[in-house]
Amino acid sequence: MRVALLCEEAAGARVLDLVARGAHELVALLTTEGSPAWSLASRLGLRPWSPRRVREPDFARELREKGPELLLNVHSLYIVPPAVLQVPRLGAFNLHPGLLPACAGLNAPSWAIYHGWERHGVALHRMEARIDTGAVVFQEAFPVEAADTGLSLALRCAQKGVGLIKKMLELVAAGEPLPSVAQDRTQRRYFGREVPQGGRIDWNAPAGRIHDFVRACDYQPFASPWGTPKAVIDGREVEVVTTARTGERCDAAPGSMKGNRVATADEWLELRKFR
Repeated sequence: MRVALLCEEAAGARVLDLVARGAHELVALLTTEGSPAWSLASRLGLRPWSPRRVREPDFARELREKGPELLLNVHSLYIVPPAVLQVPRLGAFNLHPGLLPACAGLNAPSWAIYHGWERHGVALHRMEARIDTGAVVFQEAFPVEAADTGLSLALRCAQKGVGLIKKMLELVAAGEPLPSVAQDRTQRRYFGREVPQGGRIDWNAPAGRIHDFVRACDYQPFASPWGTPKAVIDGREVEVVTTARTGERCDAAPGSMKGNRVATADEWLELRKFR
């Protein structure tokens, strides 16, 4: 297959490796300078384009001249114009770190943890003008573990997602038709760039709710897309990095401290790391 790849992060580098070292021909690579995919491209002797080019008026024409059969978008946040989506003969496909249509948009792993969902997943779908609305090719669900953080769940999505792309490339190369399951728009839920609760902890909430919010923000050692939750404890502004459930009921005023524990609406919550 002749493949055009728009990608970021470690998942993008893994798909680049999959395409470049396989039987496919990489005709275009767009990634941010300094990204894992950019570093890998340098080692492979490839010359990536800036992802900003996808928005340039002449890019659709330039891409058409290269004759890609597939366009793959892996974790790039650039919105691809309809004119570019129409270029690949077999279509354009996006790897989304969430189940569709129930978890469309940004930061899906964090939203899954924040809402206390028991299952999350990853989807590979056709790209349309609207974000995350195209027919689903493959989708895989898996449990959200009690110890999951935003980072660990995102990494699991990436691992499963690269496998879905590999499966799709194998089907296309074999001349097999791709599955195409239309999304039920009535079940669509879209999440934007907003950070829940304005990024602040309300100690009047149940301990489980607060703990889920903190671990949804946890991308250590990397920067979190939601930042570090902020709170007031004993009149001091703090950033709460990690917490732990204690299961111990409390009747103290929410936000008051006892050692390294803080009172919530229902139980004491241990502060493992804060500043």
